[in-house]
This record gives sequence, C-alpha cells and structure tokens, in this order.
Amino acid sequence: MGGWAMKELITEIVQALVDHPEEVSVNEVGGSHTTVLEVRVAKADMGKIIGKQGRTAQAVRTILNAAAGKTRQRYILEIVE
Repeated sequence: MGGWAMKELITEIVQALVDHPEEVSVNEVGGSHTTVLEVRVAKADMGKIIGKQGRTAQAVRTILNAAAGKTRQRYILEIVE
C-alpha cells in the first residue's frame, strides 16, 4: 500500500465518522522516512474525529500504522484545525 493509498484510506475512514464528509480534506506531507497526514474536518466535527479522551483519533492512528505494515515508511496522523 503506497502513500496515496494511505491518504485514501484515512479519507474514507474520517468521512465515515463525521457529519460533514464533504468538508474532510487530507493533506500528505512526505519525507524520506516519515509521512505526515494532516486531516481537516468541519469545526462541528472536531469532537467526533478526536473522540472521548482521544480514543477515536488513536483508533484511526492504529489502523494507519497497521496498514503501513511493511512499507518501511512511518506515518503520522495530525488533526489540524
């Protein structure tokens, strides 16, 4: 699964979690060994994507890390306001 697939995966997951999926955007900032995925959602959806005590955000990060598996690339998920 390449970088573009990770971006698509996170976009699909986040869109399924929020009330305003049309406002979801995922920006990929690549480096040599680390890629940052910046997720933006509608202000009203921030609580939904973060979850209680950050549990939803942590679950999405866990899925991202599991999907990255053998890619030799590290992915960081950042939720940006």
